[in-house]
Amino acid sequence: MLIPLFEWFRELGMPGASVMDYVTFRAVMAFVFALVVTMLIGGKVIRYLRRKKIGDEPRDLGVEGLESKKGVPTMGGIIIFTAILIPVLLFCRLTNTYVWLLIGTTVVLTTLGFVDDYIKTFKHNKDGLPGKWKIVVQVLLGIFIGATLYLSSDVVIRENTETYKGEDIVVNISQEEIKSTKTTIPFIKENNFDYSWIAKPLPTDWQQTAGWIIFIIATILIVTGTSNGANLTDGLDGLTAGISAIIGVGLMILSYVSSHIVFASYLNIMYVPGAEEVFIYAAAFTGACMGFLWYNGFPAKVFMGDTGSLMLGGVVAVIAIILHKEILLILLCGIFLFESLSVMLQSGFYKLSRKVTGRPIRIFKKAPLHHHFQHNAGDVDCLINNPQRAWHEQTIVLRFWLISIILCALTILTLKIR
Repeated sequence: MLIPLFEWFRELGMPGASVMDYVTFRAVMAFVFALVVTMLIGGKVIRYLRRKKIGDEPRDLGVEGLESKKGVPTMGGIIIFTAILIPVLLFCRLTNTYVWLLIGTTVVLTTLGFVDDYIKTFKHNKDGLPGKWKIVVQVLLGIFIGATLYLSSDVVIRENTETYKGEDIVVNISQEEIKSTKTTIPFIKENNFDYSWIAKPLPTDWQQTAGWIIFIIATILIVTGTSNGANLTDGLDGLTAGISAIIGVGLMILSYVSSHIVFASYLNIMYVPGAEEVFIYAAAFTGACMGFLWYNGFPAKVFMGDTGSLMLGGVVAVIAIILHKEILLILLCGIFLFESLSVMLQSGFYKLSRKVTGRPIRIFKKAPLHHHFQHNAGDVDCLINNPQRAWHEQTIVLRFWLISIILCALTILTLKIR
């Protein structure tokens, strides 16, 4: 909204009106605005939630400090939602297709999480919205995103190619803008993988269309998996917000170098025209997550609930897909992945062991993984008893943050290590 205003100021000859032409300026302003908005409205939202008695009722996990969390306001994802959208609407170019895809993702998944939290809180149904309905909405969202990226004429890339001059490798960015189902894979010299390669057994005329169908299926799986992974991680004060902020920093770097033709050439990655607006969105996302920690850090005054966690994971997934970096999410969102795997392994092994031996056995003390570290060895009969003594909640959160920082750094490093 501010960009047309500053363009008008420039026409009037007002000094400094060209500042909005600089992507880095708009990104910094989006980050700062998101941070400030979160801290300004957070207290008001928390007081409102308390008046309405919208409090959390945590599961009985048999750990210390759980009683203090009862009644803490939930649905705090509304704070993050607002803090993302305000700076995005102010500083992003609203003619950009990627921006509207991200706004749509933010609105849809926040609404989905809000409905789930509403059922849990006001209908006193701890199960919330049935899981199948969550999956249906996430799948439909994935189809919409994949189809939009396929059909929109604004969604193009300029491919990176290598040529040899003696012993030197020269990277060239093509002048031709094309639609592509290619994505970046880490640690491989020729690091562009085309989804249409999977369709090679098909006739040549069908391969490109089949590649887009495979891409849309991959989009569904990535959006659904990352969104639910962030949701499962949300169980300790500041855990998901902190990890999401770290991931946001990684996405800011990826979106900036992907939208800058010089850096894209230097790093030998695809140049994605229009991704500079994704950089600004990622900056607002990061600022909102960091600002939320003002109230969500231990001891938390508010929980984000599904209203926030489903949305955070979904936005991360869509940004990575837009940048053609979705495979890097395996590394960048490693904590989300491990949390999801711990639940699947725990549930699968428990059922299998009960069927085979008649005695159900757990792998972890508790799942998701962060709850495993909250219990002493011997509290639960399981295969993995380490650590012997339970960790304090703050210790778990801090160590998971540190792991996320390492994973983020490694993700950026993959752009050069091949």
